[in-house]
Amino acid sequence: MIADISVRTVGGMDLTTFGWNTSLQADFAGLDASGLRPGRVVRQARDLSTLVAADGEVDAAVSGRFRHRAAGPADFPAVGDWAAFRPGDGGRATIEAILPRRSAFTRKAAGAATEAQVVAANVDTVLLVSGLDGEFNPRRIERYVTTAWSSGASPVVVLNKADLCPDLADAVAQVTAVAPGVPVVTTSALDGDGVAAVAPHLAPGRTVALLGSSGVGKSTLVNALLGEERLASGEVSDPRAGRGRHTTTAREFVLLPGGALLVDTPGLRELGLWADDDGLDRTFEEIDQLAAACRFPDCRHDREPGCAVTAALLAGELDERRFASYRKLRRELEHLETRKDERNRRRQERAAGRDHAARMKEVRRAKPGFR
Repeated sequence: MIADISVRTVGGMDLTTFGWNTSLQADFAGLDASGLRPGRVVRQARDLSTLVAADGEVDAAVSGRFRHRAAGPADFPAVGDWAAFRPGDGGRATIEAILPRRSAFTRKAAGAATEAQVVAANVDTVLLVSGLDGEFNPRRIERYVTTAWSSGASPVVVLNKADLCPDLADAVAQVTAVAPGVPVVTTSALDGDGVAAVAPHLAPGRTVALLGSSGVGKSTLVNALLGEERLASGEVSDPRAGRGRHTTTAREFVLLPGGALLVDTPGLRELGLWADDDGLDRTFEEIDQLAAACRFPDCRHDREPGCAVTAALLAGELDERRFASYRKLRRELEHLETRKDERNRRRQERAAGRDHAARMKEVRRAKPGFR
């Protein structure tokens, strides 16, 4: 048994540096009796996880039992997860379980299937980086903020490449309008301007995920925070469109000098929405507050009598583009929930079919003369 979290210092590696605490210790209780050890996923590339454990770093893959029990991609290890693993005999370790996540930044996995993909787990703060060049898109920021609120982490918007913005005050005002209550920081990471303003969000022992599209300057920002050129960065491939090359190819941890844990991620070409009503309501809090005054609690804000949202639109008190964006994301969430229900129904039918086949097999075995 782990008597105290300080015991996790073995071979010079202190897991408290990576966020180990008494809550995780309680979650792990009993697993060590099976010969398992705790480790945090600090790098994820395809099917291979790199864990930081008491004895140092170790490469690990999920066990066959883990893979069989996983309902989908979201159940597999992600950067930031705490894993219970079994050491290998001079080889690769085996991940047997993932400790409960307290937060997870999740998007819809690429492809036609309705599956969730966890980008980063157990994150305290999400730095949503947007370039103030051709990439700047307040509607995209709304989508990121909605996903961040749904994840359980706190979002912070970082507007990078401030030196390329002709009207910085207007850009900040646009972001403030689409992300009410969310801190907004402006930086020019290439020359270091404004980087110090990010520091208050990088407390020791806190896990911070850095997310954004390609070409927004995430790697440059990480290098500025580190004070050295550790990560490769590249020029945008199309300066007019702001499209960038993927200089980060795998999700991994970066331990910052002040003690914060930074999850650097590859640029997201798209962010398939995987959120909930709470995340949407927090992003569009002015609409949520207006909706509370509607005559009907299930008001769709579409020609219903006594709709406070419609009244605010007619009075010019609510921006039409903002409401259009809200409705678009609301429809997307409703469609997602329908797809989830269909997926769950198909899974239940397949499971029932397997159970029926197993029962019929046992019945045949019980018959006289069965061979």
